[in-house]
Amino acid sequence: MTSLFNRFVADESGATAIEYGLIAALVSVAILGALSTMGTKLTATFTSVNNSLK
Repeated sequence: MTSLFNRFVADESGATAIEYGLIAALVSVAILGALSTMGTKLTATFTSVNNSLK
């Protein structure tokens, strides 16, 4: 039983998976923020073009 516990404590593969998950979450939040800002600016650009064409 002690051997199983020691092997469980020494295993770091789960920590690596959690780190990759956190990195993926941070990247997705950054992408969503950038797309939100870009979408707002794109809407303003299309509105400006539409008003110029009228």
